[in-house]
Amino acid sequence: MLRRMYDWVMGLAASKHASKSLFAVSFAESSFFPVPPDVMLAPMCLAKPEKAWNYALICTIASVLGGCLGYAIGYFLRDFGLWMMAATGHEGGLQEFQCWYGKYGVWVILAKGLTPIPYKLVTIASGLAAFSFPMFIAASVATRGARFFLVAFIIKKFGPTLLPIVERRLALFAGLLIALLVIGLTASHFLGGGGHGGACVA
Repeated sequence: MLRRMYDWVMGLAASKHASKSLFAVSFAESSFFPVPPDVMLAPMCLAKPEKAWNYALICTIASVLGGCLGYAIGYFLRDFGLWMMAATGHEGGLQEFQCWYGKYGVWVILAKGLTPIPYKLVTIASGLAAFSFPMFIAASVATRGARFFLVAFIIKKFGPTLLPIVERRLALFAGLLIALLVIGLTASHFLGGGGHGGACVA
């Protein structure tokens, strides 16, 4: 199953729909889709390292635009935004983020945009909390761009060497990705003070 999915993504990278598909996934992930664009970005950069910067730029633009949609959902559709937060296990998301913003300001967006923590939680909560929209855009561009261009740089730099390793150790890489996601979600919980009675509780 994992091999078939990997081969499908690698094949998609060589198709005429590769860039459009990457844009769609990156856009959707910032507001409602559960799969991070890195899952497509890395294999696509491996397949065509000469287009790595283009792919990273596509991810960045689409992610920021998708983030605007997430912000709008929280800002204009408050009840729906709260429902989405609750549906993803963050019932106290608004209070949590308001507390974080009060303590850390824009650093919350910068930190979470670079981690495996679902960015949709940041975008929707930012709208719910009526966080400064210009600051939200600036932070989103900086943090998402840094993340995707870093992935592209690593793949472009070590791609020819990394590709056969990835293909031989696909299960291991998948396990590492899952571990990163778990670590990110755990960090989200403790950053919010959910585990030790901190001021910001989930």
